[in-house]
Amino acid sequence: MTAPGAAAARPPRQPPRHLADLDADGRRAAAAELGERPFRADQLSRHYFGRLTDDPADMTDLPAADRDRLAGALLPRLLTTERELSCDQGMTRKTLWRAIDGAYLESVLMRYPGRVTMCVSSQAGCGMACPFCATGQAGLTRSLSAAEIVAQVVAGARALARGELPGGPGRVSNVVFMGMGEPLANYRRVIAAVRRLTDPVPRGLGLSQRSVTVSTVGLVPAMRRLAAEGLSVTLAVSLHAPDDELRDELVPVNRRWPVAEVLATAWEYAAATGRRVSVEYALIAGVNDQPWRADELGRLLAGRLAHVNLIPLNPTPGSRWTASTPAATSEFVARLAARQVPVTIRDTRGSEIDGACGQLAAAGPAAGQAPGPAGGTATGTAAGPATGSVIGHVRDGQSGAVPSRAGTGGPGGGLAAGAPALAGGPAGRPDHG
Repeated sequence: MTAPGAAAARPPRQPPRHLADLDADGRRAAAAELGERPFRADQLSRHYFGRLTDDPADMTDLPAADRDRLAGALLPRLLTTERELSCDQGMTRKTLWRAIDGAYLESVLMRYPGRVTMCVSSQAGCGMACPFCATGQAGLTRSLSAAEIVAQVVAGARALARGELPGGPGRVSNVVFMGMGEPLANYRRVIAAVRRLTDPVPRGLGLSQRSVTVSTVGLVPAMRRLAAEGLSVTLAVSLHAPDDELRDELVPVNRRWPVAEVLATAWEYAAATGRRVSVEYALIAGVNDQPWRADELGRLLAGRLAHVNLIPLNPTPGSRWTASTPAATSEFVARLAARQVPVTIRDTRGSEIDGACGQLAAAGPAAGQAPGPAGGTATGTAAGPATGSVIGHVRDGQSGAVPSRAGTGGPGGGLAAGAPALAGGPAGRPDHG
């Protein structure tokens, strides 16, 4: 019971400052604030980004009396593992993380022959309110800090370096911002995280910018801003329908920025960066897989610097929707190919552990619950009800409503004629890698 006049202790809504939130100059300034010489920040950076450790006991080049203090001030532990699930003979690992304030998020580490991809979350939850998205239906808790995003990748890199996945020691080669959240709704922190991931060691992890993919449902102003950053990351646009009538329902933000405007901005990005745009399209049986929609998509993309990534809809509990049939998928591919539009069908890695495209919906621990779905192995605490309740979107951490195009109102409304009902439960976020 709280003493009279004393405020009840509450966890912070935002994480403490971390070295990975800062650029090299900011880290040196932070070290100076602590009464240390600036090069101490460089030493900490080498440990975190080069040696993948934040354990003061490993930092033998720092004075023994100062290690705990410096690490505590500039390398606070931001994320705690609540649960891990593995499948694909251990080559895919999904981690449920708990942040300092109790927010939950997930990331997925996927090892393939010749590469390792880390799928990271940019927000705890999501405010885009896509009706077939598990994350979006749970709502937005908050945006993540740059350091919380980077910490997901550092943890994956550490696990690989230690040989925790089959195949022996390795390294993260690709990072995709396709986990929980809308990356461009957390623009400033996502860009800071991208720079930390791609700056050379010890300023960052030293990944190639070309190995990083940033996805968006189509936040046009932020897409234009990204094009001016001077980065060479891949832009992935979660389209899911070639026409406004259906996309208004599948991706409610389309009511503010319709298909034509989103694609025009994507072509501006391609022209500015020379990078091919990835067009993400989750195939939903009877909803968006009709031959005429394939033809319309092909018409919109023909001759453009673009590639279509078709995503078989992955199952989630309670969903009435199913993936398109093999025959419908083959015809969709053929019609795009007839327009000479490059197209691939995404590998549905991690579906057994709800870690594939569209299945991330972080949940807090619940005592007595089963350790995980069949087919997966779990360590840590089992998950319970989904977190998050705010429906809206975030810009640099400030929540708000999903904007609407004039005359269409907010989320809701009727489906395109002939499409099955969208009610019945979320079907997962489509643009998770």
